[in-house]
Amino acid sequence: MKTFFQIIFILFFSLNALAQQSLLEKANEHYTSQEYDQAIEAYNEILNGNLESAEVYFNLGNAYFKSGQVTQAIINYERAKLLAPNDEDIQFNLELANQHVVDAIDPLPKVFFVRWWNNIANQFSTDGWAKISISSFILVLILAGLFLFTRTIAIKRLSFWLGIFIIGISIFSYNFAARQKNRMKSHNFAIITQPSVTVKSSPSESGTDLFLIHEGLKVEIKDSLGNWREVRIADGNQGWLPVSYIEKI
Repeated sequence: MKTFFQIIFILFFSLNALAQQSLLEKANEHYTSQEYDQAIEAYNEILNGNLESAEVYFNLGNAYFKSGQVTQAIINYERAKLLAPNDEDIQFNLELANQHVVDAIDPLPKVFFVRWWNNIANQFSTDGWAKISISSFILVLILAGLFLFTRTIAIKRLSFWLGIFIIGISIFSYNFAARQKNRMKSHNFAIITQPSVTVKSSPSESGTDLFLIHEGLKVEIKDSLGNWREVRIADGNQGWLPVSYIEKI
């Protein structure tokens, strides 16, 4: 009976994967034929089936951009970037879409080692860092066995110091993987979806008007209260706006 259910599960999984692949090919055909609305519908159907990937988000962003829906294009490019942070095509198209955003905000400068650390973390996706961490751990076990069972002093010394070095790589790659995973789950960044939004000093319509921002701008969510969100923009200014004015990445 257990084997029967396993076969059913594998068969169901395989059929579902084939269906999703067929839907992806259909969506790509719509895009190639410049049927962007149909492509958008098909890509969203794939995502609704819990098949998230950088490719699908990227293609969906392209379809939105071609159909003139720049804000939705930015949202999906940002989601693709979360899954593939070092993809040059995603970054290029995101920068191209951001040229249509009204607000040109100079971000606060970051300390050089913070930029350096972030650049390293963005070299690989969560899965990429996780694979490096697991591979490094396996290599450490091999080196530990070599250290314990060899009688050659030079090999013992080499395996010991190389093992220490690779342990460090495994720890750092695990932390990078956890960091990338946290970024994907936290959803603490969002895109403004209204043509213009007045940011308030408090979570109330009666709050003082602080500054005006426009559709397509990326903001960081710092706090929430009811239907209001406190957001911060790249230059450090922050305030409150209704949650209906933003869409989380």
